[in-house]
Amino acid sequence: MNGIFGNSISMAEKALGNLWSRQQVTLNNIANVETPGYKARYVTFEDEFRKRLQAGKQGTSDDMGSIISSSRYFTHDTKDQSARMDGNNVNQDVEQVELVRTTLQYQYQLNALNSEVTRLRAVIKS
Repeated sequence: MNGIFGNSISMAEKALGNLWSRQQVTLNNIANVETPGYKARYVTFEDEFRKRLQAGKQGTSDDMGSIISSSRYFTHDTKDQSARMDGNNVNQDVEQVELVRTTLQYQYQLNALNSEVTRLRAVIKS
């Protein structure tokens, strides 16, 4: 798809997939707020993606299309100690804020993708 549309749609697609994964992990944390011994999990992808993009800009890595397609997210367990007797360290307030933040980022990415498709349609029609 990169050859026809450039990298912007591929980047949006990758970001949406990663944000979707983050939402799923956050929802899983919320669902396990009362599970004894459960440790909250979180997803990262921005740092790894940023490093790959920097390497691509400096010419020490593959082309941007392959950087985008090969980047992925990582799921981590929190190491925080629990203040609860059952060993669960999920903070529901923190998880709710993370869910809202991720949802807003997801909506922003969808809007950006829709705008890009609208621009492409306008170019094709003219």
